[in-house]
Amino acid sequence: MIRPGALPVTGLGYDCHRFADGRRLVLGGIEIPHHRGLEGHSDADALVHAIIDALLGAAAMGDIGQHYPDTDERFRDADSTELLRDVVAKLAAAGYSILHVDATVVIERPRLAPARDRIRASLAQALGLEINHVSVKATRGEGMGFVGREEGVAALALATVLHDPGAAGDSA
Repeated sequence: MIRPGALPVTGLGYDCHRFADGRRLVLGGIEIPHHRGLEGHSDADALVHAIIDALLGAAAMGDIGQHYPDTDERFRDADSTELLRDVVAKLAAAGYSILHVDATVVIERPRLAPARDRIRASLAQALGLEINHVSVKATRGEGMGFVGREEGVAALALATVLHDPGAAGDSA
């Protein structure tokens, strides 16, 4: 039951990273078999980064770069799902509970369909949600743009959260 004064809000996130040789391809906290990974300060998980920005946006708490700057060596090669767990805790402390996350990965290759269920399960665990509240889709660039030329990957996410200021710090 939603308490009086609780308000559902949404946030939108976007991230992209270029492909790089000698790196692992990590999306949604899952290593995807591919001959190239993504370039970045952390593990460059564009999907998780987009979800983090969507959550922070829903709570009007800034963006991923404000909380985990790429100029801070503490975050070099960081596991992005650990950053996501930290964001989930920050939102909970501020009276937000996550209701649903919907995300799309834009990638020419490799195909993500074989890993989709593992990605959803990984994200659901990090978000503290049931898997049926985490949607992950994939689409291609159809040969157009940086994605279509296989130069990189983009991800978009929409997060729906409930802001219940009376619940901040509640243990129930």
